[in-house]
Amino acid sequence: MPQEEEHRLTVRSKPWTSTHRLMVSLPIFIILIGVLVSISNLTTVPWNIEPTGQSMATLTDDTEVTFDNPSGETLPAKGTYEVTERYITLNMTSDGNLTKESGARGKANADGVQAIKVLIREPQNASGKRPGVVFMHGAGYGTCDNSFGDVASGMASAGFVTAVLDKPVWNTTDINRDYPASAKAYDQVIEYLRDQSDVDEAKVGIYATSESTWISSYLLEDDPDVAFQILLSPMVFSPRQSLGFFVTQDFTLVGANEGYQSIVQRVFSADTGLFGLNNFDLATLKPAAYAVPTYVAYGSKDVMTAQVDGVRAILYNAHKADNWNVTVRSYPVANHVLRLGDESEAGTPFADAYVDDLIDWAVGTSAGLTQTSEKVAGTNLYQSIGLPGALKARRVGTIYGVILHVTVVLLLLASIVLALVALGRKIAADARWRREKREAKRAGMLIPERPVVLGFAHGFGNALLTLTLTTLATLLIFFAGLGQVIMGVVKLAWGSAPTETPGVMYWSWPVIQVVSVLVLWAWSRVFMHLIEVASVRGLIQIPPRRESVRDIVTGADPVLASTRLGRILFWLVAFTMLYILLVFAFWGLFIY
Repeated sequence: MPQEEEHRLTVRSKPWTSTHRLMVSLPIFIILIGVLVSISNLTTVPWNIEPTGQSMATLTDDTEVTFDNPSGETLPAKGTYEVTERYITLNMTSDGNLTKESGARGKANADGVQAIKVLIREPQNASGKRPGVVFMHGAGYGTCDNSFGDVASGMASAGFVTAVLDKPVWNTTDINRDYPASAKAYDQVIEYLRDQSDVDEAKVGIYATSESTWISSYLLEDDPDVAFQILLSPMVFSPRQSLGFFVTQDFTLVGANEGYQSIVQRVFSADTGLFGLNNFDLATLKPAAYAVPTYVAYGSKDVMTAQVDGVRAILYNAHKADNWNVTVRSYPVANHVLRLGDESEAGTPFADAYVDDLIDWAVGTSAGLTQTSEKVAGTNLYQSIGLPGALKARRVGTIYGVILHVTVVLLLLASIVLALVALGRKIAADARWRREKREAKRAGMLIPERPVVLGFAHGFGNALLTLTLTTLATLLIFFAGLGQVIMGVVKLAWGSAPTETPGVMYWSWPVIQVVSVLVLWAWSRVFMHLIEVASVRGLIQIPPRRESVRDIVTGADPVLASTRLGRILFWLVAFTMLYILLVFAFWGLFIY
């Protein structure tokens, strides 16, 4: 072999200069940041919440409902009659049909049958056949005993036969509720009232609130003979659009950083049909849903409904069904359930004259009288943002997001397990070494060398630990910010006022963005240092330096770590930490 070639294969190169290191680390950083920025932009969802600050003026601030009463007959009002109560139980299958088989209360039995208890309230000593009302539950698991008591009693005292039932849920949850079957279940109770001797079968209506206004759409399509409907805070639009609006608006109201809106966009673009959840895109906005006399009530502090767009859609569909009997009332300071204050606190009262107004409307409407008060009254309607109408299921993004998050969880678990294995070996090896050290001292022998478990070289162990802790701390800040946003939205939905000091949910987003870039730069420097060490050792030349290869194989002079466990731990944890940055990119943190 020529002398020059022998020298090239045995002598190490000089360490790199600062300029050389920069020229290598900078392209690595540009590639990494380019990948993450591209992912953030590719997963961006088209978003339009214009126009903002919409309003609809009412015709008067007086919410009282009055009718022309040419006969001069005194109409019943709240408190006219004493009220009697009785219970019945209807057993219903999971498709909403009646059965003679006894079911379980609050859930379905093994055969899919739920025993639905119904609380019937009737006006005592009321003459003639009376109008009736069936109450429909909002979200949750309400029963006949803990729901609608004040309104149902008030309507019964005004001459209505009211029915409040356990919510028909069978074995479903809020995310996979069977709305068509629920509509059939409520219709069974309507039929029960119609069959009663003291009820006028042509005058049985419904009282639906929030979530159940999606169910009422199916109900009126199945049973167009429903006499009237009272809609409290109706959702109107599909769950995807309604919930997308609600969360988007509330993220802003609670003071969350604008960046967190990108999370809303991606979550509400999920293709939930992939998971068997088909309720996100219900086609409930139909003329048939508003073809009967309708009373709509909103509260000005309701942060869950698109009120201006909602009223417009209701009026449009009602008129399309040739129904011009739509009354809208907007109550100041009232929340989503038309109560004053925090809904999570017991005993919060209804807003102003809400109960009196709806009873007066129901009495006059059931009597077939002509309304003389304004159809749209109360405080002016306001909507801070537009309905996100472009929201739709995006299958590719959903599949990518699921794979990404499942993989990062598996990588984190694998990293934790391997780190625990390394820690266990370290503890065991150190304990064995200390024992051997004591024995050697007693025997006057040489003290054995401390065993190497990982054997990181050239500072790569410290770099890995620092970047891992920094990345995990950034992840915790992300969860803390998102958690504070979610808690703020929940409190806002219950009627609490938004905080004046947003805190972590405001500053966390830009902090995570800055720290992520710094972490990415640090990783590019780590990879550059790996390349530098390998280059100085002659490992990236052709052919590689013989003694360097031998030293790596034997662990005598490693590039990264002297043990296989150390090398595997480094690459697994490094890949996991970079993968967390991929998750950040998916949620839009690399959009600047």
